[in-house]
Amino acid sequence: MKRVPWILAMGFFVLITSGCGKGPGEMGSKTITIKGSDTMVILGQRWAETYMTEHPGIHVQVTGGGSGTGIAALINGGTDICEASRPMKDKEKEQVKTRRGKDVSEIPVALDGIGIYVHHSNNISVLTQAQLKWIYTGNITNWKDVGGKDSKIVAYSRENNSGTYVFFKEHVLTNEDYAREIQTLPGTAAIVNAVSKDEASIGYGGIAYAQGIRAIPIKKDEAGEAVPASLATVQSNQYPLSRNLFFYTVGEPAGESKAFIDWVLSPEGQKICETVGYYPLRTK
Repeated sequence: MKRVPWILAMGFFVLITSGCGKGPGEMGSKTITIKGSDTMVILGQRWAETYMTEHPGIHVQVTGGGSGTGIAALINGGTDICEASRPMKDKEKEQVKTRRGKDVSEIPVALDGIGIYVHHSNNISVLTQAQLKWIYTGNITNWKDVGGKDSKIVAYSRENNSGTYVFFKEHVLTNEDYAREIQTLPGTAAIVNAVSKDEASIGYGGIAYAQGIRAIPIKKDEAGEAVPASLATVQSNQYPLSRNLFFYTVGEPAGESKAFIDWVLSPEGQKICETVGYYPLRTK
């Protein structure tokens, strides 16, 4: 009889420790956690809302904070799915393999065009990628140097934890440093808000956020065509700042996470992209 409490205690200990080392949603839970890109958060939330309506009993939690935040959570076991507006770096993938014991699965889930935002009163009709680079590296500081009014340019950028910041630095600045005068803001919505109130400003971010400002067409170079961001130009990769948006998981998606991702990639899930200003993946 004296052994019974000991056996019960050991059984309780096994129940507790059997879940150790597992990430969110890995113990049969019907809660799916998604963390990461601020650019993607409104799309992720719309996917989650629609999916939960159609799948009672499944709870999908979506939070932003930036692609870097989502990647860190994936490395540390703090999320089932990472949303990222840039590809994960090899070093980050190695960290996942070291910490979690599995390779990362990279899943493109939508397309986006990085919009270049200006105030509605700005008379600039187009910019080249080179002009954007010169503005954000501090070589052009007055709108008159790109055909606009004689006024100082006030340039806004995302913070360095943002996947959009990294993409812009790589594809527009060709990995040169941002000028020290560039003002960083914590989210795309904050940039849109700032540009909408400042006639001399410029900013960038996901095209889905382009409300209350004007997104101007971009030329790849001086001889190129001025291309606006649209479904056709992003899907054809004609728009110079087109990009994939990603989900990342540790190992191949499984369980409720796999069911959700499969639904996101279905015609129904992809149709939702356009309803919130993003673009569905290219059809083969």
